[in-house]
Amino acid sequence: MERQPTVAESPPDARPRTAVSGWVLRAVVTAHLIAGFAQPVFAGVYLSGDFDGLSWHVIGADVTSYLGTAQIAAAVAVWIRVRRAWPFAASLALNVGEGVQYFAGLDGALWLHLPLGVAVVAGLAGMFAAVWARPLPRRRKAGSDD
Repeated sequence: MERQPTVAESPPDARPRTAVSGWVLRAVVTAHLIAGFAQPVFAGVYLSGDFDGLSWHVIGADVTSYLGTAQIAAAVAVWIRVRRAWPFAASLALNVGEGVQYFAGLDGALWLHLPLGVAVVAGLAGMFAAVWARPLPRRRKAGSDD
């Protein structure tokens, strides 16, 4: 049996490269992470006595929610094109957590809003690390040479 070369031993042309859908997902996840990290900053501005910080926090929550929806759409494209479902499942879980956190904040349930916010930001950081750690190459169907 002949030994197959590893990715590290493969010629540069043969290394897996991230598909376009993977790059779109990476871009959306990065924007989502930035918006998610801005949220505690805006809340801190408000808590330090600048009441405009609350309106920034509300606008940031809307932007973060929109980016979460865009992330789900990008993850669906990755699922279809790259044949990896985990980005969709992780994005959906994050979006559900963000939705619960959003409505807890609107209701003033800070006992839920704050710890869930920490969990969501940690999840965003984990998602960011996961999509940037390895390439997301398009998987070929078995027996396909294209």
